[in-house]
This record gives sequence, C-alpha cells and structure tokens, in this order.
Amino acid sequence: MKFPKSLIEDLHKWGCMKQTGVSLRYMMEFGSTPTERNLLISAQFLHKELPIRVARRALELETLPYGLSDKPAVLKVRDWYLESFRDMRAFPEIKDTADEKDFTQMIKAVKVRHNNVVPMMALGVNQLKKGVHFYENLDEIHQFLDRFYLSRIGVRNLIGQHVELHNPNPPRHCVGYIHTKMSPVEVARNATEDARSICYREYGSAPEINIYGDPSFTFPYVPTHLHLMVYELVKNSLRAVQERYVDSDRVAPPVRIIVADGIEDVTIKVSDEGGGIPRSGLPKIFTYLYSTATNPLEEELQFGTADVPVIMAGYGYGLPISRLYARYFGGDLQIISMEGYGTDAYLHLSRLGDSQEPLP
Repeated sequence: MKFPKSLIEDLHKWGCMKQTGVSLRYMMEFGSTPTERNLLISAQFLHKELPIRVARRALELETLPYGLSDKPAVLKVRDWYLESFRDMRAFPEIKDTADEKDFTQMIKAVKVRHNNVVPMMALGVNQLKKGVHFYENLDEIHQFLDRFYLSRIGVRNLIGQHVELHNPNPPRHCVGYIHTKMSPVEVARNATEDARSICYREYGSAPEINIYGDPSFTFPYVPTHLHLMVYELVKNSLRAVQERYVDSDRVAPPVRIIVADGIEDVTIKVSDEGGGIPRSGLPKIFTYLYSTATNPLEEELQFGTADVPVIMAGYGYGLPISRLYARYFGGDLQIISMEGYGTDAYLHLSRLGDSQEPLP
C-alpha cells in the first residue's frame, strides 16, 4: 500500500515523542466513575498517546535485521500500523461527548484491525526462517518481538479499557477490564477447564488438576490476562504429563496449582510430573524462533479468516507472550525444571498495582 509522504514525515515526528505509561491502580481509580467528563479526559489522553505508541512500532517494523522487514507478512503488519496511525492522526480534536463517542468507535475498529498481528508476525518470522540458516544471533529479532508484543499488549489494554468503560451494565466489581475483586483461584479453575477440554480433544483423556488456595481471596487484576497465562501453563503441563504416561499402565499424576497470597505478590505455581525439560532446552522456551509447530494457518491468515485463540495453540508463542502479560503489570514468569521428573512454573503477579506500564 502506498502512503503519502506527509504521513510518513508525521510518523517520524510522532515516533520521537515520549510515551506516557499508566498503572493498573490509576486505571482502576480513574475508571471507577466513568462520567462523561472522565471519558472525555480518557479519550483526549488516548488521542495523543496512541499515535505515539503506534508510530514507534511502525518505524521499528521498517528497520528489522536480516531482511525481516521485507517479508510479505511483516509488510502487511506494517500497513496495519500505518493505517491506524493515519486514522488516529486524521481524527480532529476531541471537544465534547459526541466527538468522544466517534473516537471510541474509531479506536474500536483499530483494535479489530490488529487482531491477527501476533500470528501474522509469526508467519513473517517463519518466512525468514525458511531462508536463514543461522540461529546464533537472532537475539535482535527476539528483543524486537518482545518490545513489539509488549507494546501491543499496552495499546490493546488502553483501547479495551476505554471501550469497556462505556458498558452501561458493567459486571459487578468491574472497572473496564479490571476486576477489583478477582479470585485467582476461580480464574485458575476456569482456565484449567479450558485447557483440559483441549487436552481431551487431542488425546482422548486428560490428567487431573488439583488447585490449592483460598477461593475467597481476591485482589484487583485483569482476569482475561490471568486466564491466558494460567491456561498456557496448564496446557503445557497437561501435554507433558499426557505424553509421558501415554503408554504406561500407571495413572498419570495430577497437575498441581498452588495460589499463594503474599504481601507484594500473588504467586501461582503450576507443577507437573511430565518429565521436565533438559537444561540445554530451557533458554529456548521463551524464544519466538524455536516453535516446533508447523504453521497450518498460512492460507487462512492471508485471507484473514483465521480465528486468533485457536492459533495460539500451535505456535510455541504461549510462554514468551505469557511472560510479557505478567511483566506488563509488574509481575514475571519463571520456569524451573527437573529433567527426568517435571516442571514448576512460577507466575508472579504484583499485588500493589502501582507499577507503571513497561514502555518499550
């Protein structure tokens, strides 16, 4: 797609501006009274903030090493970013509620446009892998993807939060995306049910899962983020246990989930006896370049028919992306493995809610 020179100049100008991070606590306090005035302030903030973030990523997409920028899938992603930048910059100053409503519709459309960014970038990396026979120094690409996906989480979170504040009947205790009284045990329960049903579909059976923790303990967090992370960890554990015991007469041992409520952090540990990961393999589990899964979605993606949640299953992107979700609100994800026995994943979530978004 051809974009006018003036737009590209504007992109360079905005790409140099400073980003402004927000914290979970700020989003929660600000959104707790979604008056017309507050929604107006929120829209005015996004009107300035989103183009800066989108411009930075669009510029980065043009300067990737090893010719990644020229891969058809990456060019397509860059076009999405440029179109979104163009739409946001073309939107006039937001002066009243009518403007704010129009702006909200526009950013909603931006969010939908970017739905398939992750698989599309994965496709681009795959296109690169076909032609490149060296893996020693793909660190640069890996660091770029970490920054790129972390920034995407932030943009989607800001848009989603603003859009959700318009919900006339928000669920109880919810401020936009944030659940002020989220029970991690309950979210873990839902995520494990989803993971087990996928396991059933693939293998015809699924190991048991035991969850330990106080179901009545709650803290403010974004349930969709937690669901995604726990689902990913449990899915990996189920697969490991299932494949280890597939030909065994012994009953597969259960996967254990422990929810610990600390003063600074809530930690969720997912433990399995699936045989573990060899130590040499551990550095690879957080990279985007070693997925063993094939890419069955090339055609679908090109026609835009693919459904994103399904895609996440086969990409080997689950762990690195889950770690970014954890880090987005000041947490982290660590994997500790005992080869020959099993794996423990520690998901740390900051309880304080006051860490600023990490802005790549």
